[in-house]
Amino acid sequence: MIASNLNSKVTLSNGVKMPLLGLGLYQTNNGKEIENAIANALDAGYRLLDTASFYNNEEGVGKAIKTSIIPREQLFVTSKLWNSDQGFQSTMKAFETSLKLMQQEYLDLYLIHWPIPEKTVETWRALETLYTTGKIRAIGVSNFTKNQLEELLSIAEVPPMVNQVEFHPRLQQNELQAFCNEHKIQYQAWSPLAKGDALEIGEIKCLAEKYGKSESQIVLRWMIQKKISTIPKSVHKWRIFENADVFTFELSDMDVEVLDGLDSNQRIGPDPNSIDF
Repeated sequence: MIASNLNSKVTLSNGVKMPLLGLGLYQTNNGKEIENAIANALDAGYRLLDTASFYNNEEGVGKAIKTSIIPREQLFVTSKLWNSDQGFQSTMKAFETSLKLMQQEYLDLYLIHWPIPEKTVETWRALETLYTTGKIRAIGVSNFTKNQLEELLSIAEVPPMVNQVEFHPRLQQNELQAFCNEHKIQYQAWSPLAKGDALEIGEIKCLAEKYGKSESQIVLRWMIQKKISTIPKSVHKWRIFENADVFTFELSDMDVEVLDGLDSNQRIGPDPNSIDF
């Protein structure tokens, strides 16, 4: 099998190892909700926790990490820089705010949340500075298109190691995938289940019945076999455990092709070429 357990990782271009499967924390509230979700995820074996300053829950992430018995070095913690904080000095300040809220000395991965082309150079210089001083183990971007990545690579002294983008059966962006693979930029999927829409696709329902698995497990296993890291979000213990149970079976090549064939360039989130927030 390509990935045999929840400890399966991909190796980023700088040698840092990142789990293939993690817990997304978008729209997870500070307090008991996020603390319980993270506790359940860690019990299930997750080690990647993905948050962002925009989620307004970094404090809760920090509390959950502090109360866990899992050693910090075994966790992979990601956060993201929001649009209004882009620019060199404001990025440096925003990063320190995130660290303080999470009570962390470093982050494993820090991403530019959305492309703001006129600020990319200064923002990336700040990420490079934080990376070279050891405060971040890996740096990358989120929601960057092929053209935006090309522009970034043309000025980067340290190339991005991750591009976290909307990815699910209806939006696969094969050209962007190929570009990231060519440049050793790890592809990572947000909203892998398309806010539940992917679970209603007939072909996926048929595969779930064939393999005796849930629709979400079929989709997540497909991504893992494609070596795409993914961060499904849930606050429900049963769903968190179910999403983790995708390492006991393998989709056939033919069934992978079935899922590959569902692409229709259908977004559920904003287009990175025309954001206005």
